[in-house]
Amino acid sequence: MGILDILKQYADPSSTPTGNIEDHFRQVAQEADPQDLGKGIASAFRSDATPPFGQMVGSLFGQSNPQQQSGVLNQLIQSIGPGALSGLAGGVLGRVLGSGGLSSMITPQQASQLSPNDVSAIAEHAQQHDGSIMDKLGSFYSQHPGLVQTLGTAALGIVMRNMSNR
Repeated sequence: MGILDILKQYADPSSTPTGNIEDHFRQVAQEADPQDLGKGIASAFRSDATPPFGQMVGSLFGQSNPQQQSGVLNQLIQSIGPGALSGLAGGVLGRVLGSGGLSSMITPQQASQLSPNDVSAIAEHAQQHDGSIMDKLGSFYSQHPGLVQTLGTAALGIVMRNMSNR
């Protein structure tokens, strides 16, 4: 079954696709344009049918390797900006960054010191300061579709439905 055949099954929200959604997602993610996949992931982040954005990002962070963890943290921190970052610097990020503050990118070693709950809080803070953070992280996670699969069938269904509309 080709990618278009798979996506057609998800176009109608009232119908139930045949087959395994995880397998469908894996096949689509391998063949799809990364921009389309990223937009689909962002739609799952925005959906009322999935957990809150911060919780989803924290969950993905918990499943990530240290390089992926630092990548997502750097995206979040860039999104927050230096002014808004000061609210986090004394707490969660201050613990990792130490007294030197954020003078460079978060390293994988530093990222691995944070918990998924810490990252959930950072993601929620980023969401309040940058409405496009969901799109940015959708793009980031489009490069790591194996992680996206850990979000579960509801999120994958939303990704697939969004992509079928493109």
